[in-house]
Amino acid sequence: MAVKIFDVKKKSICAKKGIKAGDTLLSINGNEINDVLDYRFYGDEAKLELSYVNSKNRVKKCTLKNAQGCDSLGLEFETYLMDKHRHCRNSCIFCFIAQLPEGLRKSLYFKDDDSRLSFLFGNYITLTNLSEGDVERIIRMHISPVNVSVHTMNEELRVKMMRNPDAGKVLGFLNRFAEAGIEINAQLVLCPGINDGDELLYSLEKLSELKSIRSIAAVPVGLTKYREKLYPLSCFDEKGAADVIDIIDNFNVRLIRSGREKTAYPSDEFFILAKREFPEYEYYGDFPQLDNGVGSSVLLENEFMSALNETEADTIPRHFALVTGMAAYPLIKKIADKFCEKFVSSRIDVYGIVNTFFGEKVTVTGLLTGKEIIDFFRKEKLQTSELLLPSVMFKSEEELVFLDDVTLADVENELNVNVSITTSDGYSLFDTFYNKH
Repeated sequence: MAVKIFDVKKKSICAKKGIKAGDTLLSINGNEINDVLDYRFYGDEAKLELSYVNSKNRVKKCTLKNAQGCDSLGLEFETYLMDKHRHCRNSCIFCFIAQLPEGLRKSLYFKDDDSRLSFLFGNYITLTNLSEGDVERIIRMHISPVNVSVHTMNEELRVKMMRNPDAGKVLGFLNRFAEAGIEINAQLVLCPGINDGDELLYSLEKLSELKSIRSIAAVPVGLTKYREKLYPLSCFDEKGAADVIDIIDNFNVRLIRSGREKTAYPSDEFFILAKREFPEYEYYGDFPQLDNGVGSSVLLENEFMSALNETEADTIPRHFALVTGMAAYPLIKKIADKFCEKFVSSRIDVYGIVNTFFGEKVTVTGLLTGKEIIDFFRKEKLQTSELLLPSVMFKSEEELVFLDDVTLADVENELNVNVSITTSDGYSLFDTFYNKH
């Protein structure tokens, strides 16, 4: 295989060597290039020999000295991965994408399960898309960490949950990764009565046997109101959520007593469902599972309060509104009140919006739609012309579009407000509050 070069930056190393758009890259230092992992791995040398096919269908070679990694070469490809995303081969009983209604962004309906995205961006993979060659490449390149959606270590149960006959046997890849010293971050999406309770404990124990297990995150299944003809599932109630926390905490106690480090963590949502206070900052160690919502609330509050305590009070008037999902509402309201206690001329109106689009059981901020925000403030009149919206609501920093394709500009025009974007780390949130005047 090979990859076609989409463009070559002017005055770059490769441009000076005569490589042009439309040429096909074959190898680097004799190693075949099939995708971004090959390119980044083999291109990370000071001296590179590139083999490529030019527009006249001739194989050419060039030597590049003093290169500073593949980013310095000036080659650009049609897609970041240099080929197509790998589609998920599973049909999990809890799949969130299967619960999406029609009419959302097309990209939301694509289920990726790509090991390259796991390494490059921290995406989680199920292992069912890996070939023997993929496994060998991960070990050879020592791609670490690998982030894996495990869900259960019971092979038979994993087949039933993921509805893929290969889902159980591929768990053996974890042992091979561990033997090769590749760190593993594991995710368990828990479904009440299916993979919680004794099954959860079994999964924790089996995962802890892996030499290179770095962390395990347990997150509750997310259910929308669009579940017609799907596998019957229920959400965690207060007791079920509390049981999950206790199983994990007791497991960690036994690990620590045996001389090992704490490994497993319940996501913040379990504490909210169990109506328990979040743990202390130290509970989360180096916060290895923030992307799974593990400790993000505690870290946000800690960072915000650190910035608040380090800043002198003033009497500058500030008045703005802030939108959040129902799960984060108590925390955001708490830190906003703390801010106003110190900056006494400030007023922050915090609005927790119930998710009517996906259903009330979906409480995370990032799944609120633009239309919901517009409809909410048509009924609940804003007392200010300044509105803050969290960045997690939008497709990206470059594309300020909600899940339903409503844009930031649409919200501003419909509500006649100025919208500012705030990120989810505590220091940035404090800075946004402080400078909003």
